[in-house]
Amino acid sequence: MKTLATQVALFLQNRPERRNFKLLLKFLIVLFGLVLIFSILFHVLMQLEGKKHSFVTGIYWTLTVMSTLGFGDITFESDFGKLFSIIVLLSGMVFLLVLFPFTFINFFYSPWMKAQEQAKVPKELPESTKGHVLLTRFGAVSEALIKKLNRYNYNYAVIVSTIPEGLELREKGIKVLLGDLGDPETYRKGRVENAILVATTESDVLNTNVAFTVRGINKEVPIIATCNVGASLDILSLAGCNNVLQLGEDMGKVLSRRANGGDANAHVIGRFGELIIAEASVTGCSLVGKTLRETQLRQNIGVSVVGVWERGKFMSAHPDNKINESTVLVLAGSPRQIDAYNKTYQLKYNHSAPIIILGGGRVGRSTGRALAARNLDFRIVEKDPARVKNMTKTIVGDAADFDILKEAGIMDSPCVIITTHDDDVNVYLTIYCRSLRPDIQIITRTTLERNLASIHRAGADFVLSYASMGANAILNILRRNDVLMVAEGLDLIRVKVPESLIGKSIAESEIRKETGCTVIAVKSAGEMMINPEPEMELSEDAEIILIGTVESENEFFKIYPSEER
Repeated sequence: MKTLATQVALFLQNRPERRNFKLLLKFLIVLFGLVLIFSILFHVLMQLEGKKHSFVTGIYWTLTVMSTLGFGDITFESDFGKLFSIIVLLSGMVFLLVLFPFTFINFFYSPWMKAQEQAKVPKELPESTKGHVLLTRFGAVSEALIKKLNRYNYNYAVIVSTIPEGLELREKGIKVLLGDLGDPETYRKGRVENAILVATTESDVLNTNVAFTVRGINKEVPIIATCNVGASLDILSLAGCNNVLQLGEDMGKVLSRRANGGDANAHVIGRFGELIIAEASVTGCSLVGKTLRETQLRQNIGVSVVGVWERGKFMSAHPDNKINESTVLVLAGSPRQIDAYNKTYQLKYNHSAPIIILGGGRVGRSTGRALAARNLDFRIVEKDPARVKNMTKTIVGDAADFDILKEAGIMDSPCVIITTHDDDVNVYLTIYCRSLRPDIQIITRTTLERNLASIHRAGADFVLSYASMGANAILNILRRNDVLMVAEGLDLIRVKVPESLIGKSIAESEIRKETGCTVIAVKSAGEMMINPEPEMELSEDAEIILIGTVESENEFFKIYPSEER
Protein backbone atom coordinates (compact mmCIF):
# COMPACT_ATOMS: atom_id res chain seq x y z
CA MET A 1 0.00 0.00 0.00
CA LYS A 2 1.52 3.33 -1.05
CA THR A 3 1.80 6.07 1.60
CA LEU A 4 0.08 9.44 1.06
CA ALA A 5 3.46 11.10 0.51
CA THR A 6 4.32 8.58 -2.20
CA GLN A 7 0.97 9.09 -3.91
CA VAL A 8 1.43 12.88 -3.86
CA ALA A 9 4.92 12.48 -5.31
CA LEU A 10 3.60 10.32 -8.14
CA PHE A 11 0.74 12.78 -8.69
CA LEU A 12 3.16 15.70 -9.07
CA GLN A 13 5.31 13.89 -11.63
CA ASN A 14 2.97 14.93 -14.45
CA ARG A 15 3.32 18.45 -15.86
CA PRO A 16 -0.45 19.30 -15.97
CA GLU A 17 -0.85 18.24 -12.35
CA ARG A 18 2.14 20.35 -11.29
CA ARG A 19 0.66 23.38 -13.08
CA ASN A 20 -2.73 22.89 -11.44
CA PHE A 21 -1.12 22.49 -8.04
CA LYS A 22 0.78 25.78 -8.50
CA LEU A 23 -2.45 27.60 -9.43
CA LEU A 24 -4.14 26.24 -6.31
CA LEU A 25 -1.17 27.29 -4.20
CA LYS A 26 -1.31 30.85 -5.62
CA PHE A 27 -5.00 31.07 -4.85
CA LEU A 28 -4.39 29.96 -1.25
CA ILE A 29 -1.66 32.60 -0.86
CA VAL A 30 -4.05 35.33 -2.09
CA LEU A 31 -6.76 34.06 0.27
CA PHE A 32 -4.34 33.99 3.20
CA GLY A 33 -3.19 37.53 2.38
CA LEU A 34 -6.79 38.77 2.24
CA VAL A 35 -7.55 37.22 5.65
CA LEU A 36 -4.43 38.88 7.06
CA ILE A 37 -5.38 42.32 5.68
CA PHE A 38 -8.95 42.05 6.99
CA SER A 39 -7.64 41.00 10.41
CA ILE A 40 -5.38 44.08 10.59
CA LEU A 41 -8.20 46.43 9.50
CA PHE A 42 -10.42 44.77 12.13
CA HIS A 43 -7.97 45.83 14.88
CA VAL A 44 -7.71 49.38 13.50
CA LEU A 45 -11.50 49.91 13.39
CA MET A 46 -12.03 48.31 16.81
CA GLN A 47 -9.47 50.67 18.33
CA LEU A 48 -11.35 53.60 16.80
CA GLU A 49 -14.44 52.39 18.68
CA GLY A 50 -12.40 52.08 21.84
CA LYS A 51 -12.24 48.28 21.89
CA LYS A 52 -9.20 46.12 22.11
CA HIS A 53 -8.86 42.47 20.93
CA SER A 54 -6.03 39.95 20.48
CA PHE A 55 -4.53 39.10 17.10
CA VAL A 56 -6.11 35.63 17.21
CA THR A 57 -9.51 37.27 17.81
CA GLY A 58 -9.03 39.33 14.64
CA ILE A 59 -8.40 36.22 12.55
CA TYR A 60 -11.32 34.45 14.29
CA TRP A 61 -13.72 37.34 13.45
CA THR A 62 -12.51 37.55 9.84
CA LEU A 63 -13.00 33.82 9.19
CA THR A 64 -16.45 33.68 10.85
CA VAL A 65 -17.67 36.60 8.75
CA MET A 66 -16.05 35.42 5.46
CA SER A 67 -17.47 31.93 5.93
CA THR A 68 -20.93 33.45 6.72
CA LEU A 69 -21.06 31.66 10.07
CA GLY A 70 -21.51 35.03 11.81
CA PHE A 71 -21.50 34.02 15.47
CA GLY A 72 -22.35 37.64 16.43
CA ASP A 73 -20.24 37.62 19.62
CA ILE A 74 -17.99 40.38 18.20
CA THR A 75 -19.68 43.26 16.35
CA PHE A 76 -19.03 46.81 15.24
CA GLU A 77 -21.18 49.67 16.53
CA SER A 78 -20.24 52.32 13.96
CA ASP A 79 -21.64 52.48 10.44
CA PHE A 80 -18.12 52.44 9.07
CA GLY A 81 -17.41 49.21 10.96
CA LYS A 82 -20.64 47.67 9.75
CA LEU A 83 -19.78 48.66 6.16
CA PHE A 84 -16.41 46.96 6.62
CA SER A 85 -18.21 43.83 7.86
CA ILE A 86 -20.36 43.81 4.70
CA ILE A 87 -17.24 44.04 2.51
CA VAL A 88 -15.59 41.15 4.42
CA LEU A 89 -18.82 39.12 4.14
CA LEU A 90 -19.18 39.64 0.39
CA SER A 91 -15.52 38.91 -0.32
CA GLY A 92 -15.79 35.77 1.81
CA MET A 93 -18.82 34.61 -0.19
CA VAL A 94 -16.86 35.06 -3.41
CA PHE A 95 -13.56 33.58 -2.24
CA LEU A 96 -14.61 30.84 0.20
CA LEU A 97 -18.00 29.77 -1.11
CA VAL A 98 -17.42 30.14 -4.85
CA LEU A 99 -13.79 30.46 -5.94
CA PHE A 100 -12.19 28.15 -3.39
CA PRO A 101 -14.45 25.10 -4.03
CA PHE A 102 -14.22 25.65 -7.79
CA THR A 103 -10.44 26.00 -7.68
CA PHE A 104 -9.95 23.07 -5.31
CA ILE A 105 -12.17 20.70 -7.31
CA ASN A 106 -10.86 21.64 -10.74
CA PHE A 107 -7.18 22.11 -9.95
CA PHE A 108 -6.66 19.45 -7.31
CA TYR A 109 -9.50 17.06 -6.51
CA SER A 110 -10.51 16.23 -10.11
CA PRO A 111 -6.91 15.72 -11.32
CA TRP A 112 -6.20 13.68 -8.18
CA MET A 113 -9.15 11.38 -8.84
CA LYS A 114 -8.11 11.13 -12.48
CA ALA A 115 -4.61 10.16 -11.38
CA GLN A 116 -6.11 7.50 -9.10
CA GLU A 117 -8.10 6.10 -12.03
CA GLN A 118 -5.00 6.09 -14.23
CA ALA A 119 -3.17 4.16 -11.55
CA LYS A 120 -5.84 1.45 -11.85
CA VAL A 121 -5.34 1.32 -15.63
CA PRO A 122 -1.56 1.03 -15.98
CA LYS A 123 0.27 2.32 -19.04
CA GLU A 124 3.12 -0.11 -18.47
CA LEU A 125 3.52 -3.67 -17.23
CA PRO A 126 6.19 -4.42 -14.58
CA GLU A 127 9.69 -5.10 -15.93
CA SER A 128 9.56 -8.59 -14.44
CA THR A 129 6.54 -9.55 -16.59
CA LYS A 130 7.22 -12.51 -18.85
CA GLY A 131 5.46 -15.54 -20.31
CA HIS A 132 2.28 -13.52 -20.80
CA VAL A 133 -0.30 -13.11 -23.57
CA LEU A 134 -1.19 -9.71 -25.04
CA LEU A 135 -4.77 -9.29 -26.27
CA THR A 136 -5.87 -6.34 -28.39
CA ARG A 137 -9.59 -6.36 -27.69
CA PHE A 138 -12.08 -7.51 -25.10
CA GLY A 139 -14.82 -9.23 -27.07
CA ALA A 140 -16.63 -12.55 -27.12
CA VAL A 141 -13.54 -14.52 -28.20
CA SER A 142 -11.20 -12.73 -25.79
CA GLU A 143 -13.60 -13.19 -22.89
CA ALA A 144 -13.75 -16.95 -23.48
CA LEU A 145 -9.98 -17.10 -23.99
CA ILE A 146 -9.27 -15.28 -20.72
CA LYS A 147 -11.25 -17.89 -18.80
CA LYS A 148 -9.07 -20.61 -20.32
CA LEU A 149 -5.85 -18.65 -19.73
CA ASN A 150 -6.78 -18.29 -16.07
CA ARG A 151 -7.55 -22.00 -15.95
CA TYR A 152 -4.06 -22.89 -17.20
CA ASN A 153 -2.32 -20.16 -15.13
CA TYR A 154 -1.22 -17.96 -18.05
CA ASN A 155 -0.69 -14.28 -17.35
CA TYR A 156 -2.27 -11.83 -19.81
CA ALA A 157 -3.19 -8.18 -20.43
CA VAL A 158 -5.90 -6.65 -22.60
CA ILE A 159 -4.85 -3.43 -24.36
CA VAL A 160 -7.50 -0.70 -23.97
CA SER A 161 -7.53 2.72 -25.63
CA THR A 162 -9.41 4.70 -22.96
CA ILE A 163 -9.39 4.91 -19.17
CA PRO A 164 -13.19 4.42 -18.82
CA GLU A 165 -12.94 1.19 -20.81
CA GLY A 166 -10.05 0.06 -18.65
CA LEU A 167 -11.91 0.85 -15.43
CA GLU A 168 -14.98 -1.03 -16.64
CA LEU A 169 -12.88 -4.11 -17.40
CA ARG A 170 -11.02 -3.80 -14.10
CA GLU A 171 -14.39 -3.96 -12.33
CA LYS A 172 -14.88 -7.33 -14.05
CA GLY A 173 -11.50 -8.57 -12.84
CA ILE A 174 -9.81 -8.25 -16.25
CA LYS A 175 -6.13 -7.27 -16.39
CA VAL A 176 -5.66 -4.26 -18.68
CA LEU A 177 -2.97 -2.11 -20.27
CA LEU A 178 -3.65 1.43 -21.50
CA GLY A 179 -2.26 2.24 -24.93
CA ASP A 180 -2.79 2.85 -28.63
CA LEU A 181 -2.78 -0.30 -30.77
CA GLY A 182 -0.87 1.49 -33.52
CA ASP A 183 1.87 2.84 -31.23
CA PRO A 184 5.03 0.70 -30.90
CA GLU A 185 5.55 2.16 -27.42
CA THR A 186 2.39 0.38 -26.25
CA TYR A 187 3.94 -3.01 -26.98
CA ARG A 188 7.31 -2.05 -25.52
CA LYS A 189 5.54 -1.07 -22.30
CA GLY A 190 3.54 -4.28 -22.61
CA ARG A 191 6.86 -6.21 -22.47
CA VAL A 192 6.19 -7.83 -25.83
CA GLU A 193 9.81 -8.97 -25.92
CA ASN A 194 8.96 -11.35 -23.05
CA ALA A 195 5.46 -12.34 -24.26
CA ILE A 196 4.62 -15.85 -25.44
CA LEU A 197 1.76 -14.74 -27.69
CA VAL A 198 0.02 -11.73 -29.20
CA ALA A 199 -3.62 -12.39 -30.16
CA THR A 200 -5.48 -9.70 -32.10
CA THR A 201 -9.21 -10.01 -32.83
CA GLU A 202 -9.93 -6.58 -34.31
CA SER A 203 -10.88 -5.79 -37.92
CA ASP A 204 -8.66 -7.15 -40.70
CA VAL A 205 -7.13 -3.69 -41.31
CA LEU A 206 -6.35 -3.06 -37.64
CA ASN A 207 -5.09 -6.62 -37.17
CA THR A 208 -2.64 -6.00 -40.03
CA ASN A 209 -1.39 -2.82 -38.36
CA VAL A 210 -1.00 -4.60 -35.00
CA ALA A 211 0.95 -7.49 -36.53
CA PHE A 212 3.21 -5.17 -38.52
CA THR A 213 3.88 -2.99 -35.47
CA VAL A 214 4.63 -5.92 -33.15
CA ARG A 215 6.84 -7.63 -35.73
CA GLY A 216 8.93 -4.48 -35.96
CA ILE A 217 9.73 -4.82 -32.24
CA ASN A 218 9.91 -8.59 -31.78
CA LYS A 219 10.72 -10.93 -34.67
CA GLU A 220 10.05 -14.11 -32.69
CA VAL A 221 6.83 -13.70 -30.68
CA PRO A 222 3.94 -15.74 -32.17
CA ILE A 223 1.11 -13.55 -33.52
CA ILE A 224 -2.42 -14.88 -34.04
CA ALA A 225 -5.04 -12.81 -35.86
CA THR A 226 -8.66 -13.37 -36.78
CA CYS A 227 -9.69 -12.74 -40.38
CA ASN A 228 -13.11 -11.85 -41.76
CA VAL A 229 -12.34 -11.69 -45.48
CA GLY A 230 -10.46 -14.36 -47.41
CA ALA A 231 -8.51 -11.72 -49.32
CA SER A 232 -6.89 -10.62 -46.04
CA LEU A 233 -5.21 -13.99 -45.39
CA ASP A 234 -2.07 -13.26 -47.41
CA ILE A 235 -1.90 -9.65 -46.21
CA LEU A 236 -2.00 -10.67 -42.56
CA SER A 237 0.65 -13.31 -43.16
CA LEU A 238 2.87 -10.76 -44.90
CA ALA A 239 2.37 -8.36 -41.98
CA GLY A 240 3.89 -10.95 -39.65
CA CYS A 241 1.07 -13.21 -38.41
CA ASN A 242 2.08 -16.79 -37.68
CA ASN A 243 -1.53 -18.00 -37.66
CA VAL A 244 -4.64 -16.48 -39.23
CA LEU A 245 -8.03 -17.79 -38.09
CA GLN A 246 -11.09 -17.58 -40.33
CA LEU A 247 -13.56 -18.30 -37.55
CA GLY A 248 -16.65 -17.74 -39.67
CA GLU A 249 -15.42 -20.19 -42.30
CA ASP A 250 -14.32 -22.73 -39.71
CA MET A 251 -17.60 -22.52 -37.82
CA GLY A 252 -19.54 -23.27 -41.00
CA LYS A 253 -17.48 -26.42 -41.55
CA VAL A 254 -18.01 -27.59 -37.97
CA LEU A 255 -21.76 -26.96 -38.10
CA SER A 256 -22.06 -28.85 -41.40
CA ARG A 257 -20.29 -31.90 -39.96
CA ARG A 258 -23.02 -32.26 -37.38
CA ALA A 259 -25.85 -32.16 -39.89
CA ASN A 260 -27.77 -35.40 -40.25
CA GLY A 261 -27.60 -36.39 -43.90
CA GLY A 262 -29.11 -39.80 -43.29
CA ASP A 263 -25.90 -41.63 -44.18
CA ALA A 264 -24.96 -42.80 -40.65
CA ASN A 265 -21.30 -42.14 -41.50
CA ALA A 266 -18.76 -41.20 -38.85
CA HIS A 267 -17.57 -37.66 -39.57
CA VAL A 268 -14.15 -36.63 -38.25
CA ILE A 269 -14.34 -33.75 -35.77
CA GLY A 270 -10.78 -33.80 -34.43
CA ARG A 271 -7.53 -35.69 -34.32
CA PHE A 272 -4.36 -36.11 -32.26
CA GLY A 273 -1.86 -37.66 -34.62
CA GLU A 274 -3.17 -41.14 -35.47
CA LEU A 275 -6.07 -40.80 -33.02
CA ILE A 276 -9.31 -39.73 -34.68
CA ILE A 277 -12.43 -38.51 -32.92
CA ALA A 278 -15.59 -38.80 -35.00
CA GLU A 279 -19.31 -38.36 -34.56
CA ALA A 280 -21.86 -40.67 -36.13
CA SER A 281 -25.61 -40.20 -36.32
CA VAL A 282 -27.38 -43.57 -36.12
CA THR A 283 -30.73 -42.58 -37.61
CA GLY A 284 -31.97 -45.53 -39.67
CA CYS A 285 -28.92 -47.60 -38.72
CA SER A 286 -28.97 -51.19 -37.46
CA LEU A 287 -27.41 -50.01 -34.17
CA VAL A 288 -30.67 -48.37 -33.09
CA GLY A 289 -32.34 -50.22 -30.23
CA LYS A 290 -29.14 -51.90 -29.00
CA THR A 291 -27.09 -51.11 -25.92
CA LEU A 292 -23.44 -50.16 -26.34
CA ARG A 293 -22.46 -53.56 -24.95
CA GLU A 294 -24.61 -55.33 -27.53
CA THR A 295 -23.07 -53.45 -30.47
CA GLN A 296 -19.63 -55.01 -29.77
CA LEU A 297 -18.08 -52.17 -31.81
CA ARG A 298 -14.74 -52.47 -30.06
CA GLN A 299 -14.52 -56.24 -30.51
CA ASN A 300 -15.72 -56.32 -34.11
CA ILE A 301 -14.32 -53.06 -35.55
CA GLY A 302 -11.85 -51.70 -33.00
CA VAL A 303 -13.47 -48.31 -32.40
CA SER A 304 -14.46 -47.21 -28.92
CA VAL A 305 -17.60 -45.30 -28.07
CA VAL A 306 -16.31 -42.66 -25.65
CA GLY A 307 -19.63 -40.87 -25.27
CA VAL A 308 -23.06 -40.20 -26.72
CA TRP A 309 -25.05 -37.08 -27.50
CA GLU A 310 -28.75 -37.06 -26.67
CA ARG A 311 -30.62 -33.89 -27.61
CA GLY A 312 -27.58 -31.69 -27.06
CA LYS A 313 -26.47 -33.37 -23.82
CA PHE A 314 -23.19 -35.29 -23.72
CA MET A 315 -23.03 -38.44 -21.60
CA SER A 316 -20.03 -40.65 -20.97
CA ALA A 317 -20.31 -44.07 -22.55
CA HIS A 318 -21.73 -46.83 -20.38
CA PRO A 319 -22.24 -50.44 -21.54
CA ASP A 320 -25.94 -50.26 -20.72
CA ASN A 321 -26.60 -47.01 -22.62
CA LYS A 322 -29.34 -47.66 -25.18
CA ILE A 323 -28.97 -46.23 -28.68
CA ASN A 324 -32.01 -44.28 -29.95
CA GLU A 325 -32.85 -42.76 -33.33
CA SER A 326 -31.67 -39.36 -32.06
CA THR A 327 -28.40 -40.69 -30.57
CA VAL A 328 -25.09 -39.45 -31.93
CA LEU A 329 -22.09 -41.63 -31.08
CA VAL A 330 -18.71 -40.10 -30.27
CA LEU A 331 -16.12 -42.58 -31.58
CA ALA A 332 -12.37 -42.86 -31.03
CA GLY A 333 -10.12 -44.92 -33.25
CA SER A 334 -7.46 -45.04 -35.91
CA PRO A 335 -8.16 -43.99 -39.54
CA ARG A 336 -8.48 -47.67 -40.49
CA GLN A 337 -10.97 -48.36 -37.70
CA ILE A 338 -13.13 -45.32 -38.54
CA ASP A 339 -13.11 -46.37 -42.19
CA ALA A 340 -14.19 -49.87 -41.17
CA TYR A 341 -17.09 -48.40 -39.19
CA ASN A 342 -18.24 -46.39 -42.19
CA LYS A 343 -18.10 -49.40 -44.51
CA THR A 344 -20.15 -51.44 -42.05
CA TYR A 345 -22.87 -48.92 -41.20
CA GLN A 346 -22.95 -46.62 -44.21
CA LEU A 347 -26.46 -45.83 -45.44
CA LYS A 348 -27.66 -44.25 -48.63
CA TYR A 349 -28.99 -40.72 -48.29
CA ASN A 350 -32.76 -41.09 -48.24
CA HIS A 351 -33.94 -37.53 -47.77
CA SER A 352 -35.35 -35.70 -50.78
CA ALA A 353 -35.71 -32.38 -48.96
CA PRO A 354 -32.65 -30.14 -48.56
CA ILE A 355 -31.01 -29.16 -45.30
CA ILE A 356 -32.13 -25.66 -44.30
CA ILE A 357 -29.67 -22.95 -43.27
CA LEU A 358 -31.17 -19.92 -41.55
CA GLY A 359 -28.86 -16.96 -42.10
CA GLY A 360 -26.82 -16.17 -45.20
CA GLY A 361 -23.82 -14.46 -43.65
CA ARG A 362 -20.23 -15.76 -43.64
CA VAL A 363 -21.08 -18.67 -41.37
CA GLY A 364 -24.20 -19.61 -43.32
CA ARG A 365 -22.45 -19.51 -46.70
CA SER A 366 -19.52 -21.52 -45.32
CA THR A 367 -21.96 -24.10 -43.96
CA GLY A 368 -23.55 -24.39 -47.42
CA ARG A 369 -20.19 -24.96 -49.11
CA ALA A 370 -19.28 -27.64 -46.56
CA LEU A 371 -22.63 -29.41 -47.07
CA ALA A 372 -22.11 -29.33 -50.83
CA ALA A 373 -18.73 -31.01 -50.29
CA ARG A 374 -20.66 -33.82 -48.59
CA ASN A 375 -22.99 -33.98 -51.62
CA LEU A 376 -25.89 -32.78 -49.49
CA ASP A 377 -28.50 -30.42 -50.89
CA PHE A 378 -29.28 -27.26 -48.93
CA ARG A 379 -31.28 -24.02 -48.98
CA ILE A 380 -30.25 -20.78 -47.34
CA VAL A 381 -32.93 -18.44 -45.95
CA GLU A 382 -31.70 -14.83 -45.84
CA LYS A 383 -33.80 -11.67 -45.57
CA ASP A 384 -31.08 -9.25 -46.73
CA PRO A 385 -30.78 -9.42 -50.55
CA ALA A 386 -27.31 -7.84 -50.37
CA ARG A 387 -25.99 -10.99 -48.71
CA VAL A 388 -27.26 -13.38 -51.34
CA LYS A 389 -24.40 -14.90 -53.34
CA ASN A 390 -26.15 -17.89 -54.92
CA MET A 391 -29.77 -17.30 -55.96
CA THR A 392 -30.35 -20.95 -56.89
CA LYS A 393 -29.68 -22.05 -53.30
CA THR A 394 -31.14 -19.03 -51.49
CA ILE A 395 -34.66 -18.02 -50.53
CA VAL A 396 -34.95 -14.31 -49.76
CA GLY A 397 -37.25 -13.72 -46.82
CA ASP A 398 -37.69 -13.68 -43.06
CA ALA A 399 -36.97 -17.02 -41.38
CA ALA A 400 -39.70 -16.24 -38.85
CA ASP A 401 -42.27 -16.35 -41.69
CA PHE A 402 -43.88 -19.80 -41.92
CA ASP A 403 -44.50 -19.46 -45.66
CA ILE A 404 -40.80 -18.81 -46.23
CA LEU A 405 -39.79 -21.82 -44.13
CA LYS A 406 -42.38 -23.97 -45.88
CA GLU A 407 -40.97 -22.90 -49.24
CA ALA A 408 -37.50 -23.90 -47.99
CA GLY A 409 -38.83 -27.35 -47.06
CA ILE A 410 -39.08 -27.16 -43.27
CA MET A 411 -41.80 -29.82 -43.10
CA ASP A 412 -39.64 -32.46 -44.85
CA SER A 413 -36.05 -31.44 -44.15
CA PRO A 414 -33.97 -33.70 -41.87
CA CYS A 415 -32.04 -30.79 -40.37
CA VAL A 416 -32.10 -27.03 -39.87
CA ILE A 417 -28.91 -25.09 -39.11
CA ILE A 418 -29.38 -21.64 -37.51
CA THR A 419 -26.37 -19.38 -38.18
CA THR A 420 -27.38 -15.76 -37.50
CA HIS A 421 -25.01 -13.67 -35.37
CA ASP A 422 -27.80 -12.52 -33.02
CA ASP A 423 -28.20 -14.93 -30.09
CA ASP A 424 -31.69 -13.66 -29.26
CA VAL A 425 -32.83 -14.34 -32.83
CA ASN A 426 -31.25 -17.80 -32.66
CA VAL A 427 -33.18 -18.66 -29.48
CA TYR A 428 -36.40 -17.50 -31.13
CA LEU A 429 -35.80 -19.46 -34.33
CA THR A 430 -34.82 -22.58 -32.38
CA ILE A 431 -38.08 -22.53 -30.41
CA TYR A 432 -40.06 -21.81 -33.58
CA CYS A 433 -38.49 -24.64 -35.60
CA ARG A 434 -38.87 -27.08 -32.72
CA SER A 435 -42.56 -26.24 -32.44
CA LEU A 436 -43.03 -26.79 -36.19
CA ARG A 437 -41.03 -30.03 -36.31
CA PRO A 438 -40.47 -31.83 -32.99
CA ASP A 439 -38.50 -34.55 -34.80
CA ILE A 440 -36.14 -32.37 -36.85
CA GLN A 441 -32.44 -32.03 -35.98
CA ILE A 442 -31.65 -28.44 -34.95
CA ILE A 443 -28.08 -27.16 -34.97
CA THR A 444 -27.55 -23.62 -33.69
CA ARG A 445 -24.64 -21.26 -33.33
CA THR A 446 -24.23 -18.76 -30.54
CA THR A 447 -21.87 -15.83 -30.25
CA LEU A 448 -21.55 -15.70 -26.46
CA GLU A 449 -20.78 -18.64 -24.21
CA ARG A 450 -23.32 -17.56 -21.62
CA ASN A 451 -26.20 -18.20 -24.04
CA LEU A 452 -25.38 -21.88 -24.58
CA ALA A 453 -27.74 -23.14 -21.89
CA SER A 454 -30.59 -20.94 -23.13
CA ILE A 455 -30.36 -22.26 -26.69
CA HIS A 456 -30.15 -25.85 -25.47
CA ARG A 457 -33.31 -25.28 -23.42
CA ALA A 458 -34.94 -23.78 -26.50
CA GLY A 459 -34.65 -27.19 -28.16
CA ALA A 460 -31.35 -27.28 -30.08
CA ASP A 461 -29.65 -30.65 -30.53
CA PHE A 462 -26.21 -29.10 -30.97
CA VAL A 463 -24.96 -25.62 -30.12
CA LEU A 464 -21.58 -24.25 -31.10
CA SER A 465 -20.24 -21.04 -29.60
CA TYR A 466 -18.28 -18.68 -31.85
CA ALA A 467 -16.43 -17.45 -28.77
CA SER A 468 -15.51 -20.93 -27.53
CA MET A 469 -14.33 -22.07 -30.94
CA GLY A 470 -12.11 -19.00 -31.35
CA ALA A 471 -10.74 -19.26 -27.81
CA ASN A 472 -9.97 -22.96 -28.22
CA ALA A 473 -8.26 -22.38 -31.56
CA ILE A 474 -5.97 -19.78 -29.98
CA LEU A 475 -5.35 -21.93 -26.91
CA ASN A 476 -4.52 -24.94 -29.08
CA ILE A 477 -1.84 -22.93 -30.88
CA LEU A 478 -0.51 -21.56 -27.58
CA ARG A 479 -0.32 -25.01 -26.00
CA ARG A 480 0.80 -26.68 -29.24
CA ASN A 481 -2.39 -28.71 -29.67
CA ASP A 482 -2.50 -30.06 -26.12
CA VAL A 483 -6.20 -29.20 -26.03
CA LEU A 484 -8.78 -29.93 -28.72
CA MET A 485 -12.44 -28.92 -28.55
CA VAL A 486 -14.39 -31.92 -29.80
CA ALA A 487 -17.73 -30.18 -29.35
CA GLU A 488 -19.15 -27.39 -27.26
CA GLY A 489 -18.25 -28.27 -23.69
CA LEU A 490 -16.35 -31.43 -24.69
CA ASP A 491 -12.55 -31.40 -24.94
CA LEU A 492 -9.63 -33.67 -25.69
CA ILE A 493 -6.58 -32.96 -23.54
CA ARG A 494 -3.06 -34.37 -23.67
CA VAL A 495 -1.08 -34.43 -20.44
CA LYS A 496 1.93 -36.19 -19.01
CA VAL A 497 1.14 -39.06 -16.68
CA PRO A 498 0.68 -37.54 -13.20
CA GLU A 499 3.43 -38.55 -10.81
CA SER A 500 0.97 -40.26 -8.47
CA LEU A 501 -0.24 -42.54 -11.31
CA ILE A 502 3.16 -43.71 -12.58
CA GLY A 503 3.38 -47.49 -12.45
CA LYS A 504 -0.36 -47.97 -12.10
CA SER A 505 -2.61 -49.50 -14.74
CA ILE A 506 -5.40 -47.47 -16.32
CA ALA A 507 -7.94 -49.43 -14.30
CA GLU A 508 -6.02 -48.86 -11.05
CA SER A 509 -5.71 -45.12 -11.73
CA GLU A 510 -9.51 -44.77 -11.58
CA ILE A 511 -9.27 -41.59 -13.66
CA ARG A 512 -12.73 -42.02 -15.07
CA LYS A 513 -14.27 -42.72 -11.67
CA GLU A 514 -12.48 -39.86 -9.94
CA THR A 515 -12.72 -37.16 -12.63
CA GLY A 516 -15.22 -38.21 -15.29
CA CYS A 517 -12.50 -38.10 -18.01
CA THR A 518 -11.88 -41.18 -20.16
CA VAL A 519 -8.42 -42.34 -21.26
CA ILE A 520 -8.73 -42.97 -25.00
CA ALA A 521 -5.05 -43.17 -25.95
CA VAL A 522 -1.59 -43.45 -24.44
CA LYS A 523 1.53 -42.19 -26.20
CA SER A 524 4.83 -43.73 -25.13
CA ALA A 525 8.23 -44.00 -26.83
CA GLY A 526 6.88 -42.22 -29.91
CA GLU A 527 4.04 -44.70 -30.41
CA MET A 528 0.37 -44.09 -29.76
CA MET A 529 -1.79 -46.87 -28.34
CA ILE A 530 -5.39 -46.09 -29.32
CA ASN A 531 -8.13 -47.48 -27.07
CA PRO A 532 -5.64 -49.08 -24.67
CA GLU A 533 -6.62 -52.03 -22.51
CA PRO A 534 -7.53 -51.27 -18.87
CA GLU A 535 -4.54 -53.38 -17.75
CA MET A 536 -2.01 -51.16 -19.56
CA GLU A 537 0.57 -49.70 -17.17
CA LEU A 538 1.23 -45.95 -17.22
CA SER A 539 4.97 -45.26 -17.52
CA GLU A 540 6.85 -42.15 -16.45
CA ASP A 541 7.62 -40.96 -19.98
CA ALA A 542 4.10 -41.53 -21.30
CA GLU A 543 1.40 -39.05 -22.25
CA ILE A 544 -2.28 -39.81 -21.81
CA ILE A 545 -5.04 -38.40 -24.00
CA LEU A 546 -8.31 -37.81 -22.20
CA ILE A 547 -11.79 -36.89 -23.35
CA GLY A 548 -14.31 -35.25 -21.07
CA THR A 549 -16.57 -32.32 -20.42
CA VAL A 550 -15.23 -29.01 -19.15
CA GLU A 551 -16.39 -29.96 -15.66
CA SER A 552 -14.55 -33.29 -15.88
CA GLU A 553 -11.41 -31.57 -17.13
CA ASN A 554 -11.55 -29.07 -14.26
CA GLU A 555 -11.90 -31.96 -11.82
CA PHE A 556 -8.86 -33.68 -13.35
CA PHE A 557 -6.70 -30.57 -12.93
CA LYS A 558 -8.03 -30.12 -9.42
CA ILE A 559 -6.87 -33.60 -8.44
CA TYR A 560 -3.62 -33.42 -10.45
CA PRO A 561 -2.72 -29.69 -10.34
CA SER A 562 0.96 -30.25 -11.14
CA GLU A 563 -0.02 -31.29 -14.68
CA GLU A 564 -1.83 -28.06 -15.43
CA ARG A 565 1.06 -26.48 -17.35
